[in-house]
Amino acid sequence: LENLQPEIKELAGRLRYEVSVRGKQLGWSEKVARFHFQKNMRRIVTELYIRDNCHPFKATLLVWVQIPMWVCVSLALRNCSVGASGSEVQEQFSSGGALWFTDLTAPDSTWILPVSLGLVNLLIVEV
Repeated sequence: LENLQPEIKELAGRLRYEVSVRGKQLGWSEKVARFHFQKNMRRIVTELYIRDNCHPFKATLLVWVQIPMWVCVSLALRNCSVGASGSEVQEQFSSGGALWFTDLTAPDSTWILPVSLGLVNLLIVEV
């Protein structure tokens, strides 16, 4: 999208000139000329997006998928570790684990997992 901006500005200037010339020939008011400029500009920008395959919605698609998935996984993990008290899952979580986190139901006092998860998610979003 950023690479298209100079081309869009150039085409907008050229289109503005053509619309003003055509508007004076046909006696268009300022409102009608603005309408024709905006209509043609939308068409030109859409054609550029199609040509370069870079629609702005594609940039936000990952976020619209990633946020609901993150919420669902977080809620599922919370329900597994806290919501099922006295069950077999709760016992497995409290006795399982590795390294410094032997009890998966206890909060991470070192903050290693939450910070690393946040950094990995930030890296994914930035990449």
